[in-house]
Amino acid sequence: MIRFRGGMAAIVARKGLRSFPLDPLLTAAFFALVTLGLIMVASSSVAIADRIHGDPLYYFWRQSTAVAIGLLLGYGVLRTPLKVWERLSVPLLALAAILLLLVLIPGIGREVNGSMRWIDLGPVNLQSSEPAKLCVIAYLAGYLVRQGDRVRNSFGGFIAPILVVTVLAGLLLLEPDYGGAVVMFATMLGMLFMGGVPLTRFFAWMFAAAAVLGSLALHSPYRMQRLTSFLDPWQDPFNSGFQLTQALIAFGRGEWLGVGLGTSVQKLFYLPEAHTDFVFAVLAEEFGLAGSALVILLYSFVIWRAFLIANVAEQGGRLYAAYLAYGIGLIFGLQAFVNMGVNMGVLPTKGLTLPLMSYGSNSMVICCLAIALLIRVELENRGARHRSLPEVGTSYVA
Repeated sequence: MIRFRGGMAAIVARKGLRSFPLDPLLTAAFFALVTLGLIMVASSSVAIADRIHGDPLYYFWRQSTAVAIGLLLGYGVLRTPLKVWERLSVPLLALAAILLLLVLIPGIGREVNGSMRWIDLGPVNLQSSEPAKLCVIAYLAGYLVRQGDRVRNSFGGFIAPILVVTVLAGLLLLEPDYGGAVVMFATMLGMLFMGGVPLTRFFAWMFAAAAVLGSLALHSPYRMQRLTSFLDPWQDPFNSGFQLTQALIAFGRGEWLGVGLGTSVQKLFYLPEAHTDFVFAVLAEEFGLAGSALVILLYSFVIWRAFLIANVAEQGGRLYAAYLAYGIGLIFGLQAFVNMGVNMGVLPTKGLTLPLMSYGSNSMVICCLAIALLIRVELENRGARHRSLPEVGTSYVA
């Protein structure tokens, strides 16, 4: 056995986490999506912003402010150890419930387009469902750590988080926010599956949840109308099928390389909510199949990276970090899939934004915090790996 002093192991152990930058590929994908989002918000909202506010870049400036706030808060999240989030997991669940209850109280909640989704805070409006989603992920990650054996081996441990999230999803349905409830419930089931729930029990409850949510859709005239218009939007292209037909026209006009940035026709008051729910359709019109495929690849990379980071944390025994990363990857993937599916006509219309790209201050800030948490998990993964190196000043070669 030959003994050496110094070397790379000593440098790594001495400098620790600070000598390594943030995950470069994940950070690059994040900034690419944010930058594309700002460009598309500016392009898709120019007409409506000029008509309503007299400033073509009104929504762009507001979205840019949200990005700045998200990055500032994200820096704070990045400096906070995950142990703090784990200790606060139950209070965060209580915060989610309070926010979802407050928005339903007249005088506190603000109604927009028939939905009570915002809490009026004077100069800003808080969309309670956005922070609630992240709070639920943090809670479920903590629950899976504390009750992991019960979740995998007993019905009581498995059903408890389902009942909790069912109550929160019910509050979302009262707003109503059917899309948010579906994403929250699906994220919970995905996290339970990643936590080791047997496949038979997992699929049984997944089908039960699908049946309940499906029955709610079928027994609501408003949601039933959305479902039928989704199946055949051309049957009523100027009423119930208007949004989807206009989105499909945008995709058709885009062809391979698009009509060019800023030259979309559908955003000129043809496609409703062009800068929020249907920003992906405007992107497809202006950048074509090539631009759409690039965006899909960027989201796929972020989701893949989240699961890879979670897997490394799980193998290292850092279960809270692993479940947190799994949850973030799941909710990003599900929400992006639903939004793109709605834009392309493969899913019924839902009021869900495209993470990091659609206009929406609340969504942007929470997405920045989620990515910051994911990067924090990766940093702690590397920190644990570096601490497992030989003692400072000593390394061994057989």
